[in-house]
Amino acid sequence: MALPLAFVGIVDLIAKRAIVASFVVDERRTVVAHALDLTYVENRYGAMGLFGDRPALLIALAAIVLVGLWLLLRPILATSWLAQTGYGLVAGGALGNVVDRLVHGYVVDYIAVPHFYVFNLADAAIALGLAAIALPSLRDSRRVT
Repeated sequence: MALPLAFVGIVDLIAKRAIVASFVVDERRTVVAHALDLTYVENRYGAMGLFGDRPALLIALAAIVLVGLWLLLRPILATSWLAQTGYGLVAGGALGNVVDRLVHGYVVDYIAVPHFYVFNLADAAIALGLAAIALPSLRDSRRVT
């Protein structure tokens, strides 16, 4: 759990600092034509615009969700390395975004793919982590039936 958490948290913060140092807000640079751009966006809202411009609320929600998820998943986390890794990814992603909100009052987003929101490594780690947590649960539920 600790390794993915630390890795995601550190790499995410380094990437964000590089974007802030190299781009102006809303500048976009193509990496792969029609597939991937880098851009600098200051996201003052929660995921997909939820909860408005309330950094303190978003920080508190992140803490509540992480603790609640840990309490709910303790049995799975005790036996599944995949769930442990997934929780580390979720926690590392949340940490990266919380640090941004504490320092700036917003999250630095920089990955742009067509027809989707601009996001960052922390967001991707959270999504992948949740999938990794769900997989052992799905596998166990299929054995029961």
